[in-house]
Amino acid sequence: MPPSLPTSDNFFDTYCGTLMVQGCTSDAGKSTLVAALGRIFHRHGRRVAPFKPQNMALNSAVTADGGEIGRAQALQAEACGLAPHTDMNPVLLKPNSDTGAQVIIQGRARFNADARHYHDYKPMALPYVLESYERLRAAHEVVLVEGAGSPAEVNLRERDIANMGFAEAADCPVLLVADIDRGGVFAHLLGTLECLSESERARVRGFVINRFRGDLRLLEPGLQWLTQRTGKPVLGVLPYLQGLMLDAEDALPREASTPTAERRLKVVVPVLPRISNHTDFDALRHHPQVELVFAGPAAPLPAADLIVLAGSKSVQSDLQELRRRGWESALRRHLRYGGKMIGICGGMQMLGQWLHDPHGLEGPPGSLPGLGLLDFETTMARDKQLARVAGRLRAGGAAVAGYEIHAGVSRGPALAHPMVELDDGRHDGVCDPDGQLLATYVHGLFDHPAALDALLAWAGLEDRRPIDLGALRDASLQRLADATEAALSSSSLQHAFGVVGGAPRAMALT
Repeated sequence: MPPSLPTSDNFFDTYCGTLMVQGCTSDAGKSTLVAALGRIFHRHGRRVAPFKPQNMALNSAVTADGGEIGRAQALQAEACGLAPHTDMNPVLLKPNSDTGAQVIIQGRARFNADARHYHDYKPMALPYVLESYERLRAAHEVVLVEGAGSPAEVNLRERDIANMGFAEAADCPVLLVADIDRGGVFAHLLGTLECLSESERARVRGFVINRFRGDLRLLEPGLQWLTQRTGKPVLGVLPYLQGLMLDAEDALPREASTPTAERRLKVVVPVLPRISNHTDFDALRHHPQVELVFAGPAAPLPAADLIVLAGSKSVQSDLQELRRRGWESALRRHLRYGGKMIGICGGMQMLGQWLHDPHGLEGPPGSLPGLGLLDFETTMARDKQLARVAGRLRAGGAAVAGYEIHAGVSRGPALAHPMVELDDGRHDGVCDPDGQLLATYVHGLFDHPAALDALLAWAGLEDRRPIDLGALRDASLQRLADATEAALSSSSLQHAFGVVGGAPRAMALT
């Protein structure tokens, strides 16, 4: 932290220290608000970094230091002008059942645990959390911390490291955000405060209301009531912004692509219980000529030009669920009638002859027949492959850039026809000689404009319009930051977070 700060009336020029964003519910807008604040601070020339003590998500990213963190923290790092680092998310939980998860500490998978076992482990995880936090704090003027779920989950208060437990340990102030689009926003905010201890309530410096659409004048009486009732200010009301291209933390996108006359290629992604890294399909979701459908369990798989089998945290159990839903016959029928198919990571493994898990890494030890569409077998290994990769599609030479996150090792004759030639000299995946099947371990397959164009051409889309996912993401961050900075009151932020005359007040929590 510099010894002195420039005098300014703008909060984003003057604030130094830690600011934590907690939410009344999951998906209240914590991740996007931290990304917005990070981009605003970055635009003001500040050294700012994101931090999430504990995340539970199946969308993850590979960091510059070769570890694994939540996808949302990688997006927030980009907003802050940084490369993602494992210190930004020291504890990542990747669910592999309704009651268990793989526990990743500072970027490395350590063990699998059920909910009770992990709850007992939290005190041992806290030193890793604080170690990562202190490194970020030493290197940056501002650290933006994202909570997880809600601090109102009183059953999880004991040993909490994700919300108020971290805020108390780090002695930092809190901004509480709620989603008005869900309804009941005042009950959410007031009820959350009521569930907190006296010291925790004191940490909440103000509220942000997210996803508002309508006439703000009609909301003002409620804002005044809330401030009078709680003694805490509403620091901003953020508008509902549609069409943002931002990586989802975990939940499937709220907005699906709408069928139109321009959308001439239909892509279906079967949604299985442990689907992971569905951000792989963001480029398809935002392409004006592609209708992307995430197919849920309630109906048969719809007809499609291209079916993509996504990654999975529990490949064998997801494959069994695919069969239980009757989708295996639908996949074979799709190929029989000339449709195209791509398997990514776990989806690639499903396409092979066998899945072997001798160590029980994703469930009970054993083997399961794959779909048998490609001639290779996959064996789960204890060490996870984590790498940021680049290369070219072997057919046509289009550039590919992405990352690998997988524990399976695949071997078999089909791999003699790889899909991707990587710059590190390795070959990846399978390109079926018949031209209907592709398979790869590379996540982010559609992100590079050249690869996206080549794969859409292979799938049958003519006269393709180019899109650049990276440019769309950056434009969305700029738009989000513009709307957030316009909606937040700088003077109210200065007062709420203890910044007066260009420097933090002595009472400010940092």
